Amino acid sequence: MTKRAVEYEIEKVRLGRHLSRGAVRQLLTDQAEYGGWELTRLRRYRDGTRDIWIRRKIIRVPASV
Repeated sequence: MTKRAVEYEIEKVRLGRHLSRGAVRQLLTDQAEYGGWELTRLRRYRDGTRDIWIRRKIIRVPASV
């Protein structure tokens, strides 16, 4: 039996300064709950914009023999 390395799909999202902290939290919660995404990194800039990296596992089904 061989173990495979886990592969992830990564997406970068940029959110504007007009969104409140609660709105961003709700957006990330929805992505996690319904899309299977998890937060990898969040970076907030001085002007209020945010860069968010989210990821989810890529599930590969082995070919049948």
